[in-house]
Amino acid sequence: EAKDRVDANASIIFVPAPFAKDAALEAISADMNPVVIITDGIPVKDTMELIAEARRRKTTVIGPNCPGIITPSECKLGIMPGNIYRKGSIGIVSRSGTLTYEIAAMLTDAGFGQSTCLGLGGDPVVGLSFVDVLEMFRHDHITKLVVMIGEIGGNAEELAAEYITRASYPKPVVAYVVGRAAPPGKRMGHAGAIITGRSGTVESKERALELVGVSTAAKPTDVPTIVSRIVKD
Repeated sequence: EAKDRVDANASIIFVPAPFAKDAALEAISADMNPVVIITDGIPVKDTMELIAEARRRKTTVIGPNCPGIITPSECKLGIMPGNIYRKGSIGIVSRSGTLTYEIAAMLTDAGFGQSTCLGLGGDPVVGLSFVDVLEMFRHDHITKLVVMIGEIGGNAEELAAEYITRASYPKPVVAYVVGRAAPPGKRMGHAGAIITGRSGTVESKERALELVGVSTAAKPTDVPTIVSRIVKD
């Protein structure tokens, strides 16, 4: 009905978790693209089903359990505070919502505007990966440098490292990985942020990224300093 009334072309979903799958499928069937899912706590099986349908219909799903996406001065589909962003050439892709805001604000204060910033979502299954977004930034002529904000758990950052070297990635990448002090076996905030065995640690992720030439930050405040050094070079 909304599409018929206002010619909508994208959807942002805040529907409670038990009903979020139906809301997403409704948006996908109405050819909304992208579909941004803010809701957290969606059952993994539901997420798998809605993402499978989105891929079948070539619909981009951002999230679930994410802050959304913003291109400063142009458009926002999300819950991020828009006033901290400034138009520029730094792309940000993150598994964490609040750290996206924090680092974006630091970059703005340091004089570095952003092209597009988006949160992948903190669940074990999400619509986009670091690799997907790095590929998008690769072809975006406005984005000159990419900031990746990762966290413990899973292998998304390691897969990004493989992609960067395999694709001879042409743009500098700066990464910050959250969870240095996280104990193994304990979930930290996000459903996907859990260290299992020897995999998923900050150290393993940083090692993989540094081996392919990514500059890694030990703490969030280091990100603008590293970006400044790269831009000057």
